[in-house]
Amino acid sequence: MNKNPNSATRDAKPDLPANDKPYAVLVDDNYHYMDESERNTHGCFATLDEAIAACKQIVDEYLMQVYKPGMPAADLYSSYTSFGDDPFIQGPGLDKPVFSAWTYAKAKAVELCGPDELMPSNW
Repeated sequence: MNKNPNSATRDAKPDLPANDKPYAVLVDDNYHYMDESERNTHGCFATLDEAIAACKQIVDEYLMQVYKPGMPAADLYSSYTSFGDDPFIQGPGLDKPVFSAWTYAKAKAVELCGPDELMPSNW
């Protein structure tokens, strides 16, 4: 079910950010994969680091809502890739992904749950 873990550069143009906040964080919905009508703009940020932090917060919020003690990392990650919000960044000079929500979610799932035997060998 690996859809597109490097989906950080997408074609849709958000409302253009102000020059003092050139980095836009857009959010796709993994449940409605490839449905641009479900996309929304989370916000615009002055620096790339601020935009990345906002993306991480979006992923973290989902993972913490779904996480249950003892839950396998693979289950938490699968839940995220099926139902979580998928933030990405658009801004000046970004022709390739600078943040992958799926990669970040995978690492956070292992951090929260610990590694487990249900994880695919390509993790």
